[in-house]
Amino acid sequence: MHAHTPSGDVDVDDLEQELVRIPEVTAARVVADPDGRIAEVHILSLPHKHAKQVVRDVQSVAMATFGVDLDRRVVSVVQLDAVASSSITGPELDEVDLEGELGHARINVDGVTADRNGLQCTARVVLTRADQKATGTAEGLVATSSVLRLIAQATVSALRHLEPAAVRCDVETATIIRLGDRSVAVSTIVVVVPPYEEVISGSAVVRPAGEFDAVARSVLDATNRRLSQLR
Repeated sequence: MHAHTPSGDVDVDDLEQELVRIPEVTAARVVADPDGRIAEVHILSLPHKHAKQVVRDVQSVAMATFGVDLDRRVVSVVQLDAVASSSITGPELDEVDLEGELGHARINVDGVTADRNGLQCTARVVLTRADQKATGTAEGLVATSSVLRLIAQATVSALRHLEPAAVRCDVETATIIRLGDRSVAVSTIVVVVPPYEEVISGSAVVRPAGEFDAVARSVLDATNRRLSQLR
């Protein structure tokens, strides 16, 4: 066991390796801020335990192995069922089931672009539902991590035209992680229901359409159930 150390002294690769040793965890990504301190911890896990317990396990491993006291608010957990070599993952299957349960057309991603101009980038996402179409945009820096977040923000912007409850939403994080041989987009969304704030997460496997398309779909995966409850 290591003595207590600031998070900036921890090698993120070493921490990721320790976190994936947790039985339910199938993939982990740790993101450090410019000072080297842990800013985000993204976890993919099997749904054998409640997500809150997985977060506690992550905190326990970080403390016991590296002496790092992780704030639970920096840890996001996405739970995926183990579906062997399928092009449709558990969350996407749930999404299809949800369409039948609610009796309304599902929102789909119709197109995603990111136009770079010098240091600036404009993300544009087009969503459709039945005969409705909505476009959302977001602007920011061209840094890779920023562009993924811009795609997520543009998705939320478009979503607000189709789903009024989306005005309560904002993007917290958007990233791409590896799950075995696959790449998976993971987004966390903040939903404001005064006086509370709720963080929800969604994921989508990267398909031939690319990472940006997967990020947009991960936002829809995060929001589809929750927003229907806020109508």
